[in-house]
Amino acid sequence: MSSQAEEFTIGVEEEYQIINPVTRHLSSRVEHVLPKAEQVLGTEVQPEVQRSQIEIGTPICKTLADVRSELVRLRSEVIAAAAKDGNQIAAAGTHPFSHWDEQQITPKERYQALMRDYQQLTRELVIFGCHVHVGISDRAHAISVMNRARVWLSPLLALAASSPFWLGTDTGYASYRTEIWSQWPLSGVPLVFESFEEYEALVKALVATKTVEEATKIYWDVRLSERFPTIEFRLTDVCQTVDEAVMIAGLIRALARTCYQQALNNEPFVNARHELIRAAQWRAARYGLDDDLIDLVAIKTVPGRELVKNFLNFLRPSLEEYGEWDEVSSLVQQTIQQGNGATRQREVYKRTGSLEDVVDLIVRDTAKGIASV
Repeated sequence: MSSQAEEFTIGVEEEYQIINPVTRHLSSRVEHVLPKAEQVLGTEVQPEVQRSQIEIGTPICKTLADVRSELVRLRSEVIAAAAKDGNQIAAAGTHPFSHWDEQQITPKERYQALMRDYQQLTRELVIFGCHVHVGISDRAHAISVMNRARVWLSPLLALAASSPFWLGTDTGYASYRTEIWSQWPLSGVPLVFESFEEYEALVKALVATKTVEEATKIYWDVRLSERFPTIEFRLTDVCQTVDEAVMIAGLIRALARTCYQQALNNEPFVNARHELIRAAQWRAARYGLDDDLIDLVAIKTVPGRELVKNFLNFLRPSLEEYGEWDEVSSLVQQTIQQGNGATRQREVYKRTGSLEDVVDLIVRDTAKGIASV
């Protein structure tokens, strides 16, 4: 592998809920909110599968300060656009009580094609995620990073979990969005690839066999972007706060950098069984930070907070080298102390018994740290 330095730029995509402030239900108003947001944000804001969703994508960011300022700007403008239409914006992996059968598919060909192909799975796809792109231009290098990152995905999922409620019920999961998404073909963590050529051959075979229409509809938790020279990490719920989103972006980039350097050094990596990786993902979705998770390096269960500590220790050399250790580690500690989004939602529901109050919390968290809101 070449030792040529990579920029490791970051791009973040977040999917938001459009909320009726009176009923706190999802509001199918994207055709009204989107044009108002586009006046300021242009193509940085997009529709999504459901008409009650709206998505933002940051420009290319070089620093975590860039990520923070862009997310503050984008959240602020989308919140303002929704307010002009009498709506609110909420960032969480699921809506606590709105039903999927009350939603409407966005009348855009890509989403209509999903409806034709996947039917009921598309109807129930009322979930909201965060995708983080990390710039690595050489595809062979990117495959090496993908292979090595697989065993460290579950702590990311646990830290970002924000979807405990579904259809008015406490699901018992921290990230029920993960369970809904896991029903989709070609979701989840891919197997190890021996080379980029092997990756490319599989993608071509999936298209040739009409398993997918085209490569952008391969939905692995980690994949090579077809549009950008990046690796795309797409496994977590959308984060409720900007702080949490910056934390997840920082951890993901540090993971990519660490795996990249290990590959350059030809260090051995843990090629865990796919069944164990699936089990680790399931436990992270089920318990978040509140119970034992699977350490795929040691092949044992450890308390969730201990696994996060191990993850941070793994990333520490890279975070320190790039001057990010203090910020990222303090954000992780803050999340551990105050709980992830799922924990905070449950605390409100336990205190008030009102899922409408849970929606209000999510709306407040989405705007937290945004001065103009």
